[in-house]
Amino acid sequence: MSAERRLFFALSLPAKLQKQVIKWRAECFPQDTGRPVAAANLHITLAFLGEISELKAEALIRVAGRIQAQKFSMHLDDIGHWPGSGVVWIGAKRAPNALLQLASVLRSHAARNGCHQSALPFHPHVSLYRSATRPVAIPPATPQWLLEADAFSLYESTYERGRTRYRCLRTWPLADASAL
Repeated sequence: MSAERRLFFALSLPAKLQKQVIKWRAECFPQDTGRPVAAANLHITLAFLGEISELKAEALIRVAGRIQAQKFSMHLDDIGHWPGSGVVWIGAKRAPNALLQLASVLRSHAARNGCHQSALPFHPHVSLYRSATRPVAIPPATPQWLLEADAFSLYESTYERGRTRYRCLRTWPLADASAL
């Protein structure tokens, strides 16, 4: 293992939802929209950690294991394009409080452990395309998929053979609201 690893905390999308999103994306966007994100890489980033040492990673893994957060559901009912970063995304018009709290706690702990956190407000989204720098015709609506979040994970991002791959390193369950 290298001394530093590129890590992030995220919510994964279940395989069935991944397939639905990929099919919808293929039907609704022209092929030249940008660089499509692989189905296995679809996720909602909660806290980006960047290139961090094994020591920092271990500290953040311990912290994540102590977080008590509740399960939640959210509708993927929003869609947009950020031309500056070239990202076409789907997200939630109204993010559940449990999601916002989980992301806030993770970002706060990441910052305390020396991981730079963006000054931009947290905007939960699933990136569909990257490098979409030209204007994009955005569909009028998403199919409003329901994402049931019952766990969050730590991922490692690697670049292998010209492709970005995300590998799940660890997963922590989210609790029923009545258990907290």
